[in-house]
Amino acid sequence: MSQRVNTQRREPLSRPSEPPTGRAPADAGGRLNQDNAPGSVHPGIVHLALAMGGFAIGIAEFATMSLLPFFAHDLHISEPQAGHAISAYALGVVVGAPVIAVLSASMARRTLLIALMGFFALMNGLSGLAPDYHTMLVLRFLAGLPHGAYFGIAMLVAASLVPIDKRTAAVGRVLLGLTIATTIGVPLANGVGQAIGWRWAFAIVAGLALLTAILVLIFAPRDVANSNASPLRELSALRRKHVWLTLGIGAIGFGGLFSVYTYLASTMLAVTHTSPALVPVTLCVFGAGLTAGNIIVPRFADRALMATAGGLLLWSAATLALYPLAAANFWTLSADVFLIGLGGALATVLQTRLMDVAGEAQSLAAALNHSAFNVANALGPWLGGMAVAAGYGWTSTGLVGAGLALAGFAVWAIAAALAAREGV
Repeated sequence: MSQRVNTQRREPLSRPSEPPTGRAPADAGGRLNQDNAPGSVHPGIVHLALAMGGFAIGIAEFATMSLLPFFAHDLHISEPQAGHAISAYALGVVVGAPVIAVLSASMARRTLLIALMGFFALMNGLSGLAPDYHTMLVLRFLAGLPHGAYFGIAMLVAASLVPIDKRTAAVGRVLLGLTIATTIGVPLANGVGQAIGWRWAFAIVAGLALLTAILVLIFAPRDVANSNASPLRELSALRRKHVWLTLGIGAIGFGGLFSVYTYLASTMLAVTHTSPALVPVTLCVFGAGLTAGNIIVPRFADRALMATAGGLLLWSAATLALYPLAAANFWTLSADVFLIGLGGALATVLQTRLMDVAGEAQSLAAALNHSAFNVANALGPWLGGMAVAAGYGWTSTGLVGAGLALAGFAVWAIAAALAAREGV
């Protein structure tokens, strides 16, 4: 298939008040839609290329959690201490997402995506060679830096290629890379880690990241940066209260999922008393829940965005509260883990909400969403680890998670009330 160079401008996404039916002559980012140009690459192929990056990131983020007991043993540290490597990665995302989004405001998105995946490949490859705990902490922090910026920019590109009323579905397709990683990639990496060593899981991630860079180089639309783009314009997002409230929902409400997932392998071995060989099976079930959520939920979110977000938070609170009761049996545990995974679609819903409230600062707002979720990724394991260390047992992570989901719902209630009053 021949490709045409698609020269595009970097502008903010269209306002949701624009007509939602049909395809506008310019995309949601002020660019000509790629499939409007004869001979150009179909948006679905671009989405697939971008989702491959999510696949690599998903394995890097979640496989580390699932292999926590194994690299803790190899590095001669306790499992709660090994959880600090998870938090270091999350901190890298929190720091890297806004910094990269602001400093790269004048870069072409395609070029930025390729650079981010190249750096991600390098840091994960080096993580597999880490000789000790402190080196691992530093490398996991560095590996986290490109995470949020990649997802933020990738989702803006994905949304820019479809009609306005299909944005959540486009965002969901990019995130399907991450959720499929939890279904297939993470169990595979966990199995590889158990069979020949956890370090090989990072080698897999490095290879997938390099593949993503190549796919983006081939298929992503070429664009040129808008001459008006600047760090100051991106920073304008920080003046919008609805941006902060949306980020707060994710930073708190999503922490419960990470609280349970981080210590799921340990819970299965110590409480459910399953064979280590069954850990990848349950991880696959969790990923299936995430994948199903990102396929089903966008259909509702594109019709009632905020209501869907609130419903997902209550769903998460209920399923997380059931976790201590379900953990004693493999089958009930697996069923509950699937239901918990469904609530992961909150990330997709909040990403679209940020497109509506960020104004001209689309890149920073999109990247900050992943900073927020990795605040949750740091907060959930930290609080869950504290509960375990205090003697409340591995299943206490479910109650910690339910509390975080309800706290996120409280933030959502404030955001929804203000949105209704201001018509935002």
